[in-house]
This record gives sequence, structure tokens and C-alpha cells, in this order.
Amino acid sequence: MKIGMIGLGKMGGNMTLRLLEKGHDLVVYDRDSALAERIAASGATAVGSVAELVSTLESPRVVWVMVPAGEPTEATLMEVAKLSAAGDIVIDGGNSRYTDTVRRDAALNEMGIRLVDAGTSGGIWGRELGYCLMVGGETEAVSYCEPIFTDLAPEDGYLHVGASGAGHFTKMVHNGIEYGMLQAYAEGFELLHASPFELELSRIAKLWNRGSVVRSWLLELLESAYATEGEDLQQVRGWVADSGEGRWTVETSIDLNVPAPVIALSLMARFRSRQDESYSAKVIAALRNEFGGHGLKRD
Repeated sequence: MKIGMIGLGKMGGNMTLRLLEKGHDLVVYDRDSALAERIAASGATAVGSVAELVSTLESPRVVWVMVPAGEPTEATLMEVAKLSAAGDIVIDGGNSRYTDTVRRDAALNEMGIRLVDAGTSGGIWGRELGYCLMVGGETEAVSYCEPIFTDLAPEDGYLHVGASGAGHFTKMVHNGIEYGMLQAYAEGFELLHASPFELELSRIAKLWNRGSVVRSWLLELLESAYATEGEDLQQVRGWVADSGEGRWTVETSIDLNVPAPVIALSLMARFRSRQDESYSAKVIAALRNEFGGHGLKRD
């Protein structure tokens, strides 16, 4: 199948390589021409603009957009849509907010363009292991693109979850759950690290993946991280970013009156990780000194 791919970063680049390995014909574009040329060396056709990419494809075109959420996605989708013909399909595989996807679907439909949202999970391991794909959109458009989805995904790793926006909604909740899981593992292993016993954390991570109810791929990755960085993680700064999905999950839980305290608190923990010194902790320390005479630690 002939596909256009816009955005060749860690995810888009590896997805393109996996599709090439599966026998698809890829036309690729990235603002960083070096990325495009690297992918071209593996068999893709690199072009110098979005317009050239669209013109190289034949209707019904399929263009996969894999760029950062927000304005970059908005601008790219609209540029592709304006250059396309009625019946063409644009796939948004990034982490767009589902409400934006619903709005964009309505706008593109007026232009005769079909939007498919593909929530994509798999990280840097997806090229080898496959990507979990949560796909939203009209049935006809999704069915037409199914050969792409089934080749990107492992067995049973692709599902048409519902109408436009459903794919990104499902991926949003998926990432919210990920926040909570990461925080639980982090707190547990900090307790193990601080214990009065000489515990080997990498061996415990491996152990827990042998029959334990908390076994997971994340524990396998933690075992790998300990092997690379050492169990004290001395060269790793405890600064944790959030790319938006955790915030959206918490906001949506409020909108839907669904309690999600673990996800909410895991998001707050990420904010705390970015403070070299917590002002709120200083306030608590000062107040404890004022009302109870508890000692202060000063710089």
C-alpha cells in the first residue's frame, strides 16, 4: 500500500521503517531533511515539502501525520487537507486531545477529507515488537487503512474502538493509567532502595516478573535501566516531564464526575519533580517551627 508519512522522529521514523519492512511503499517528509534522507536509505521516497508528498500520492490518498500535538498537528492536518481531494484519508497518529480530534474531523469532513485518529503506543520498541493501535473514525475509512494498522501492530494489537476521537480518548486514558503505574513502581522501589537490608533491586525487578501479580513490561525495562545506570541512578536527574495526556485525563475525570485520585496524584508528583527546592515544603517547615518549635534546616 502506498502511504505518505509526515514526521520522522523517534515514533514516526521507526513506524515508517516497520512499514517498509512489511512491503509498503512510503513517501516521507520531515522538516529535518536529514531524517528524511536517512529513511530514504531504507527504501522510502523522500520529498521536500508537504505539497510534494501529497502530489506524489494517488487518490484515495492516505497520509499519516506523526508530529507533536497542538498547533503543529493542527497546521499539518489543514495543510494536507487543502492539498487533498475528496475521499482522501488523513491519519493523526500523535497524542492529540480527543476534543480537538472531534473538532478537526468536522472541519475536514466539510472539505470531503476523512480523518482517522490512531492512538499509538509502543515507544522506541515498536519497530521490533509492534505498536498497540487504538483507532477512531468512520468504518469505511478505517477499513481501507486496515492493512497499515495490522502491519504496524503485533497480533491482536489493533482495534477500531469507535467514532472519530475515540482512538485519542482511549489513548489518553491509557497514558493516564501509565502515569499511575509508573508512580507506584517508583514509590515501591524507593522504599526498597531505602530499606535497612542490602537488596539487589535489579534482581527483585526480575523476580517480580516471574509469576507475581505486579509483573509487567515496565519491570523488564526497569531491570534494563538498572543494568545501564546502576541501582543508585546517580547520573539520572529526577526531573519528569508530562506531554499532556495526564493533564487531559484528570480534567476529563472532573468533567465526567469520575474519581481518579491515583492518576491525579501521579500528575502532581511529576510537577514536584521539577522543583529543585519545594516552596511548599519550606512553608510547612517554617510553620512546624512556629507552632511546635521543631528545628529548621538552613542552607
